[in-house]
This record gives sequence, structure tokens and C-alpha cells, in this order.
Amino acid sequence: MTTASDNGLSVLDGGQLRLLRALDSVFQRYAEDRQAPEFRFPFLIRCQDLDTFDYFDNFPHLGLAATRLEPHRLGKLLTEAERPLDRVPPEIMEPTAFALPSAACYAIYLDLAGTTLPDAGVMRTTVATCFRNEDHYDGLQRLLGFSMREIVFIGPEEGAKQHLVSAKDTVLGLCAELGLDVEVAVATDPFFDKNSSKAKMQRLFPVKEEFVVGGLAIGSVNYHRNFFGERCSIRSADDTAHTSCLAFGLERWVHTLTQRFGDTAAALSALESLS
Repeated sequence: MTTASDNGLSVLDGGQLRLLRALDSVFQRYAEDRQAPEFRFPFLIRCQDLDTFDYFDNFPHLGLAATRLEPHRLGKLLTEAERPLDRVPPEIMEPTAFALPSAACYAIYLDLAGTTLPDAGVMRTTVATCFRNEDHYDGLQRLLGFSMREIVFIGPEEGAKQHLVSAKDTVLGLCAELGLDVEVAVATDPFFDKNSSKAKMQRLFPVKEEFVVGGLAIGSVNYHRNFFGERCSIRSADDTAHTSCLAFGLERWVHTLTQRFGDTAAALSALESLS
């Protein structure tokens, strides 16, 4: 049984963990079908890199930093404070150069920074624990730290758009096989300031669509145009690379399939019976 609290920390039991791993295996097969090699990236991201992506301008409410504690001040605090500590005061924290990532794909663009890709572009996949400082949490539906699998295209504009079409068809097909009543909803673009020219272009071509089941977004397709290509100096086919990604929130899928089939064992059986 999952234990959950309002602080965004939940525990997966054995059945839920098996279901999560089986789901990720399905998503990995999709990546393999698209010749997307898997990479494992660092657990932290540099603040400098996030700022390159305008992250602190667009998402100041979501950010979480990873900082070192000043040992001498910490020692003094431990001798004077009531124990156990429920808060670490900011005055004993040192300035930090690192943050906790809120999306898995950032590391892919940073890894390709300054490169020229094949004319056809490249695919990548990765899974990461991502973190978001939300205004509320709700079991596996909304967590402080959660697992995100992404399948990313980097290359020419047409290839990036085609990845969106293919990815959308794949997810809708999966939902149909599992009997999920899914809605595709246009969402706001997380990478562009709402007043920017790129954001105005969004009204002509939606750049983020979410797959919503029972009011919960369990995945999304995202088109970033040449935003990350420009910021990371990535080129393909003699032009700045465009990027698009398919993202899955694994714990949200566990929640959704458990709700659909009644328990994790039945959900796992349904997943394993997929054609």
C-alpha cells in the first residue's frame, strides 16, 4: 500500500514498483523502435545552464536548489536548537551552483551543446528523477520528486514535427489498448515567456499537448521550435536544430492504471498482454 502525505513524499510498494518498471519497459521499446539510444545523465543541473534556458524567469515558483551546509554554523545550530530539526535555516546554507532538474530533457540539449548533428537529426531517450516545488501535492498524482521518461528528437524542423505526430499516435494507441478514456488538451508552453514573440506564435501552432485521463495529465508532447538549439548552439542540416519530446510521468501512469483496473496486479497483467 502506498503511504502518502501532503509534503509530496510517497512510497511505492512492491506491486506499484513492478508496474512502474513494466510501464517504463513499454516506453523504452517505443524509444528503441525510433532508434533512440538511452543515456543516463547527472542527477543535478548547473544553475548557469538553467538560466541559459530562462528557467528562473519563467519558473521561479518551481525551482529547488541543492546546497552545501556550512559545517561550523551547523554544529552551533545542533547544540542550540530543539531536536530533531524540522527546518534548516538559510543562514547556514552556502551559495550553490546546482539545482534539481524539473524535466529530464534539459540534460540532453546540454550534452549536445556546440555540436553539428547529421542532416536527419538524432533521437535520444532518458529517464530521470525530476523535482518541482508545487503549491500542493496529492499522492502519486502530484509528487515533489517523480520519475520522467522522455524520448527526444533533435534536428530539422520537419523531423521535430513528425516526431510529435508519431508520438501522439503511439500514446493514443496505447491508451486505446488499455481502455483509458484519454483527452488531448493544449497546454501552455513552459519554455517561452507568455509575452514573447515565440509565445504569440504558439497560438498558430500549439507547442505542448497533454494526455489527460480523469483530469490528470499522464504525459505530453512538446515542440520547442529552435529554442534549445539556439541556446545550446546545436545545428543540423545547415540550420539551428529544432527539438521535440514525448514525456511520460511514470508514477502518474501507475496511479491511472491502478484506478482503471482496480489493483496493481490486474494493471500489470493488462500491460503484459499488450500486442
